[in-house]
Amino acid sequence: MNPTPGQRPDWVDDELLPFESRFADVAGCNVHYLDEGDGPVLLLLHGNPTWSFLYRDMIPLLSPRFRCIAPDYPGMGLSTARDGYRFGPEEHREVLVDLVAHLDLTDVTLVGQDWGGPIGMGAAVRDPDRYSRIVLGNTWFWDFDDVRSDVFSWVMGGPIGTLAHRHLNAFVEQVIPRMHALRPPSEREMAMWRGPYPTRASREPTHVFPERVTGANPYLADVAYRVAATGLDQRPALLLHATKDPAFPAPVMREAARRLPNSTSRDLPGASHYWQDDAPELAAELLTTWFDEVTA
Repeated sequence: MNPTPGQRPDWVDDELLPFESRFADVAGCNVHYLDEGDGPVLLLLHGNPTWSFLYRDMIPLLSPRFRCIAPDYPGMGLSTARDGYRFGPEEHREVLVDLVAHLDLTDVTLVGQDWGGPIGMGAAVRDPDRYSRIVLGNTWFWDFDDVRSDVFSWVMGGPIGTLAHRHLNAFVEQVIPRMHALRPPSEREMAMWRGPYPTRASREPTHVFPERVTGANPYLADVAYRVAATGLDQRPALLLHATKDPAFPAPVMREAARRLPNSTSRDLPGASHYWQDDAPELAAELLTTWFDEVTA
């Protein structure tokens, strides 16, 4: 069952997520987001199969200096999708564009991980004057052309992946625990990751993303072109690399550095894909230090 629009469901552990839940009706969807702190805006974007809960440990470290806004994409976390929503990055991008306009956010620092990179950068090229800085951690925003990505997309987005996602909730039950290296999730935390996806139908958003790794190449090619065409590639950027992430090895982050020439690269040693869980203190420290350097 999807969450009731505008309400926090009973499965949410208030001790693990001690922030006010806010909701906005945008693009025909009811979008849940966290909005904590005051100061320059950090737009904190999650990937698959996560939601704003991913930033729970970083928000208390960042909110004394920044306004931290962490939305959930429709169908994920506590956000509900409109009828006919297809859960691809193109639609998520449009919802994010409308949410940023609804909140009238300016001087935004985009923080993207996993699919938060393509979705966030896609939103930024639609309204570039709202975005001043970019932080990307173990993500991308250009079209992939390699065998490794093709195989992953074919397997996880095909019949085998469909069975695993819809019947076994595989991305939550298998990927989340395996993609932590330093701080394995507790059972209470796993309950929060499972919460949005109790039924086969509710797992459709997590099933769509793997196929789109290569299926979204036209979208990604357009985003990459517009990043350069709008001058977003010249914005100050911080590239965080969780060194134990098998999904985004060092060459991917080097390509990000090539495409964002005004970038600074920093490692998160020993951290894996979900570096917000594995290394929240170091990630927050690196982000804050870099922000002070580029705004001095």
